[in-house]
Amino acid sequence: MKSESPAVATPECRIASAEPIVPVPFKIYVPQETLGAIRAKVRDYPWGYMPDDGGWGYGTNLSYMKEICRYWVDEYDWRLHEARLNEFSQAKVGVGGVDLHFIHERGSGPCPMPLLITHGWPGSIVEYQSIIGPLAHPERFGGSVDDAFDVIAPSLPGFGFSGRPPRPMGPRAMARVLNELMTSVLGYGRYMAQGGDWGSAISSWLGYDHAQGCSAIHINFPTMRHAGGPQTDQERAWAEAEVHEQAMEDGYRTLQATRPQTLSYAMADSPVGVAAWIIEKFHAWSDIQHDDIESVYSKDTLLTNIMIYLVTGSFNSASWIYYGRREEGGRQLGSEGRRVEVPTAAALFPAEMLTWPPRSYVERLYNLQRWTEMPRGGHFASLEQPQLLVDDIRSFARSLRQQG
Repeated sequence: MKSESPAVATPECRIASAEPIVPVPFKIYVPQETLGAIRAKVRDYPWGYMPDDGGWGYGTNLSYMKEICRYWVDEYDWRLHEARLNEFSQAKVGVGGVDLHFIHERGSGPCPMPLLITHGWPGSIVEYQSIIGPLAHPERFGGSVDDAFDVIAPSLPGFGFSGRPPRPMGPRAMARVLNELMTSVLGYGRYMAQGGDWGSAISSWLGYDHAQGCSAIHINFPTMRHAGGPQTDQERAWAEAEVHEQAMEDGYRTLQATRPQTLSYAMADSPVGVAAWIIEKFHAWSDIQHDDIESVYSKDTLLTNIMIYLVTGSFNSASWIYYGRREEGGRQLGSEGRRVEVPTAAALFPAEMLTWPPRSYVERLYNLQRWTEMPRGGHFASLEQPQLLVDDIRSFARSLRQQG
């Protein structure tokens, strides 16, 4: 939530920009006609069919889609969730050729640590809602003000309320834009970065390419790969298992990395299609119980995340990050044989959609200083297990503070 009396960072927390770029305050507001058009398309959707033994095995379950769409039409209230998002201080600024949207919640205390948190696909700023307050104002949630952060939470370029780049931009290029936001625009001399999904790749590139500004990273998704490949029997077994593990997940990834424009034509006119494409991932990648997606997420959470793609028309440009990564060289972290040398923490959630490599492999990629195996949770950690994630970020940052 917005701080009642935002803390002003002291000089040692920030640096002055030579030519300040002033962000413009921003509030989310979606025209009523946009909301009405989405609702009408959902209401009038021509339902098809699925195999009789369907369940979720062929993709998003038809019965569940009908159920959530009935709720969408009859009960879901976008204005309620729009107001909740607007409780955070937000701004837009032109940086790196992109009109970048971000939440900027100044933390409590005299010198909160700057923390950049980044989401992924098919996520959005909705993922941040449960963790921004505890990170920025720990004393309001039973913690110590000494653990406070200035939280900067952007919509990635091409996602949500940020503008789109002129052509696909991968995570390495996005890292460059976000480092410019943190240092040149917001004036932070040093900051920590955290992310899952694409946010993990972006955080990795921040630590790799921009260590002058990014002093440490915390990641909860094993997205990057070493140029030297697996080197031990354990690592080779992991790599072989991953090929089989991901066989049923590669369809969407390959399409978005090669022909995203073709997909966009169908999605531009089908809110139900966008919803089904996204809900499948929340079902498959989360630590759900008894095959019930609502054992983890409410309908409102799922729909608000989906609505951000719809009301901004960003489904197309958000998918470009896959194309951009392919152009940047894929998952490989550099080609020089060096690793991320800034202190790195890894949070391993057991239902993650990619199995983490053995620790020996990760240590060749990162200067690994913290390795936390979580008791529960999956890919969307900040939504599924916000307290576990917040606690781990705080503990890691506390260790960095103690090191000086």
